[in-house]
Amino acid sequence: MRGQPNRLAAATAGPLAGSAIDRDQKLQFKLDGRTIEGFAGDSVLSAVLAAGIDTVGRGAEGPLALSSRFAPAIIAAAQASDPQRALAMERTPITAGAEYRTLAPRSRYAALHRLRNLLAPGTSLGVDVRQANAIALPWTEGIGAVETPADLIVVGGGVAGMSAAVAAADSGLSVILLEASPRLGGYGGLFGSLDGEETPEASWLRLGAAIAGSPGITALTHAAVYAARPGAVRVHITDKADTMPSARVVDLHANYIVIATGASERLPVFAGNRLPGIVGLREAYDLARNYGVWCGQSALFATASSAAYRLAMLARDARIAVPRIIDARPQPQSRFIEFSKAYGITMAPGTIIAETRHAPQGAGLVVSPHLAMAGFAHEEPTLSADQLVVCGGWQPHLELWHMAGGTSHWNAQQQRLEPGSGPQGMALAGNAAGYLGHSACLASGRAAINQLLDRPAVAVTERRVDPIYETADAPCPIAPPSEQAVAPSFLDAGHGALARPRPAATRWPGWLPRVPSTPAWNLADVPQALTTSDIAAGVQLGLIAPDNAGALARERVAMVTIAARSGSSEPSSPPDMAPLVPGFLTGRFGPEVELWLIEPEDRRALEPGALLQRDSDSADPQAAIGVVLRAVENGSIALLAAPFARAGRTAAVREQGRAIPVRLTAPYRRAGN
Repeated sequence: MRGQPNRLAAATAGPLAGSAIDRDQKLQFKLDGRTIEGFAGDSVLSAVLAAGIDTVGRGAEGPLALSSRFAPAIIAAAQASDPQRALAMERTPITAGAEYRTLAPRSRYAALHRLRNLLAPGTSLGVDVRQANAIALPWTEGIGAVETPADLIVVGGGVAGMSAAVAAADSGLSVILLEASPRLGGYGGLFGSLDGEETPEASWLRLGAAIAGSPGITALTHAAVYAARPGAVRVHITDKADTMPSARVVDLHANYIVIATGASERLPVFAGNRLPGIVGLREAYDLARNYGVWCGQSALFATASSAAYRLAMLARDARIAVPRIIDARPQPQSRFIEFSKAYGITMAPGTIIAETRHAPQGAGLVVSPHLAMAGFAHEEPTLSADQLVVCGGWQPHLELWHMAGGTSHWNAQQQRLEPGSGPQGMALAGNAAGYLGHSACLASGRAAINQLLDRPAVAVTERRVDPIYETADAPCPIAPPSEQAVAPSFLDAGHGALARPRPAATRWPGWLPRVPSTPAWNLADVPQALTTSDIAAGVQLGLIAPDNAGALARERVAMVTIAARSGSSEPSSPPDMAPLVPGFLTGRFGPEVELWLIEPEDRRALEPGALLQRDSDSADPQAAIGVVLRAVENGSIALLAAPFARAGRTAAVREQGRAIPVRLTAPYRRAGN
């Protein structure tokens, strides 16, 4: 046991003291045999971070930070043989005496690692991140139990989702409100409100009281929705029993669905951007506000958004040293910035981070700033701190929208994907709909209900302060590529862990004619699901054409199929395709498609999601003729355009920029057909 070195003292933390924990109730539990200490109200993740464990494990090029967006699943030791009962660290409340194990591949030195932790507790969970699907979430492979339907499902319990739930209940609808975090309310407190607006805190209290007092609303927290289609969602719910939390996967059905999932925080792209000690702005705020957790005694901030200044001031009040705020905007203005100047915090406008490394001795980070504005670039002296808080701006969270068949498009001015049209019976609200201001998010919840019920539209007005007083967010900062960088540059902070391709060194001088060129790395060829933040980073890096961003985001979202409930009139896929083909692929490869077995020439395993092209020379994602759906013995199942499908015909699967020859062997038929 190592105590709680990353827990802020209640006497000095102020608003960051941890409103969700009871410091008078100390609890202990075990994780992989290691005793962890925490307080009642902690999640497993917050207690582990408070204990000084900030690393998931080591990847091919270094350690990766532990966070709510990148944490292994856990399971009670007594249930370790049943991975479908796995729990999420960030959504599991701690229980005295519980014993958990991480569900992740261990390093070959796992036994030595456990012995070292017993003698001198380390800071890593010891997961071998180099292995494929090292941070897999087992419940995503399960089938949901169908529960009692409702008239409306609201996904997301921030102020927009709460507003939508109340408006729907007032209209006589039965409502299920689903929130992944332990409490309703969202993160409006980080952004504040404008003069004359209701404060986020007041909105939480007002809407929370209305929800608690409404018999038509069932609010579920610790409920993460990871799949959606028109008429249904699939949810992983953590239930807090008297003795031990448990998990279940359920399918909930409704006539209407509102997606109010907020916005994803973009990760600035620079070498070492996922090292332990680096944390996103919103997660740092959440850990400190709810659990009083802050890693280290000093923190640098690097941002493209003014909200970072608010957290920096709160950190200073909690006696955390803030040596500098690095801002990608050349001349930022904000009320938060003016307040920060009064605090005496040093600012570095027009600056981004080029690279971050671990300090050569002891804990902490060494950060290399890079002045970059108006075409001028200059390396600045390095800075040191225990923690680096980063914010690359905000991308509407559209994964569920895309999965259900909704469209999106690239906004070149805002440098983000924004939603377009969607399926009947579904609507967006709040940040997910592209709104930023507090009042606009509140109004958008009511507007979504009126839209679904075909009522007169509710006006949603985005109140904007003049840019001379409030500078808009900058595009997500992208550092120049470096051949000398030690650690990789990741595109996003989530489970996908896609890294920016490194510049390829060549022994050929550039002035020679016909110098052999390195094959281009195309993000569209990566054989895995892509998040909207992955897509946005890909566009900024020139790896995705802006005009293709919306189509690619819809096509490459995670594939999860939810069957229609028994006896319903909901549309369904053809019987032989229902278990395999998600709805968003409808029409992607033409009006007529078929399922075929394909076999690669070199007997390798093909990755689900990899696109098929007519031949090895074709690489345009928009010209693809099919997609790999699932691996089977001696090959894979693919969805193909019917005009192309013929036994014995050859094609090419694109993976990581390579063309892999395949042969069509026979139409796929389910057992019994």
